[in-house]
Amino acid sequence: MNSGKRLNLSIRLGGRLLERAAVVRERSDWTEDSGHGELVEPLERFYGPSAVTSSDVRVHYRLRMERMNGRRNRWVVLFIFISLAAQCRIASAEEKLRIAWAGGSSNAPIWIIQEKGLLKKQGVDAEIIRVSASTVALQAMLAGELDVISTSVISLVSRLVGADVVMILAIMPTFPAHLVAQKNVTEVRQLKGKLGGVGRPGTTAEIGMRLTLSRLGLDPNVDVKLVSVGIGAEALAALAKGIVQFGIQVDPFVREAEKLGFKSLIDIGSMNIPFHWNGVLTREISIRSKRPLIAKLVRAMTEAIHLFKSDREGTLKIISKYTQITDADSLDRTYQTNVKLLPEAPFPAPEGVKTFLDYMATSRPDVAKANPKDFVDMSFVQEAQASGFIRQLYRR
Repeated sequence: MNSGKRLNLSIRLGGRLLERAAVVRERSDWTEDSGHGELVEPLERFYGPSAVTSSDVRVHYRLRMERMNGRRNRWVVLFIFISLAAQCRIASAEEKLRIAWAGGSSNAPIWIIQEKGLLKKQGVDAEIIRVSASTVALQAMLAGELDVISTSVISLVSRLVGADVVMILAIMPTFPAHLVAQKNVTEVRQLKGKLGGVGRPGTTAEIGMRLTLSRLGLDPNVDVKLVSVGIGAEALAALAKGIVQFGIQVDPFVREAEKLGFKSLIDIGSMNIPFHWNGVLTREISIRSKRPLIAKLVRAMTEAIHLFKSDREGTLKIISKYTQITDADSLDRTYQTNVKLLPEAPFPAPEGVKTFLDYMATSRPDVAKANPKDFVDMSFVQEAQASGFIRQLYRR
């Protein structure tokens, strides 16, 4: 039985004893004779004067019962009060942390925290919720409804307009995606003049495609035409229907694309483009007021990444639970994509922010003045590393 249920039970039992004490008050002469007066007075002081009434029959019945069990009931009352006080102290001692995540399998470390109780064992009562989009998570955090969010570097754009948002930990420091094309395409230059599918403008999928093409020698604004077709299943459908000839996909959709006759032309993750596909963000005001609590989250995330890497079978079960992927090959490929990219020491490197700012600066020159270091706080991971915590996890 968890602490909340035990507390509710204690309160209900305490309420029943209070009702019994109120009946005893109606016969003060009996109270004095039976030795229960010392129980009524503490209850009155704690709960306030009682106003419970009952019939004479009920009173006389309870009088007889109390005479028979007086000594035992004194111990029951004492036990209930001690239990109530203990449960209240436990409830108040547990620190609260509200966390939201949006996206896919790169959030697996958060799922591991939830499934393995990694924050619970540090005395933190974590409320972990899924939201439909990173923008929803960001707005909720800025409104004070969340303490921490797991989302991409794109959410840091709010800092450009005055928000005190910073990234404190990197979960996925690059693009865990593939450039998928028709089977007869053997090199990137053959994509010239073709239609490519991407997510909405400004999303990680759209930025990832543009950066990939640029680094491979194609101008995404001139050499190809990129159209928004969504992500995941929507992008896969656009490929299958011939609406686009290439696109950007993550597992397990890469495997599904291969079943339809397409191929992974480029493993974008292997290019190691510095870009925080996913990270942990909070507000500077939260860091000032809840630093020890947030430090516990960073340690839990670091431990979760270690468990992802070291407990393959357990991780596959958790990924399956949260993604509803049941195909063994799809699960394995999803795991393999993430395990090689998740960092042991999850520093939120400024380089992963700079890539995004440079991308933005092409359409907003003023962004070029921003300092990437202002968007991250590496002190939490530095503390975890300096303490030997990370080294101990990997036994080095």
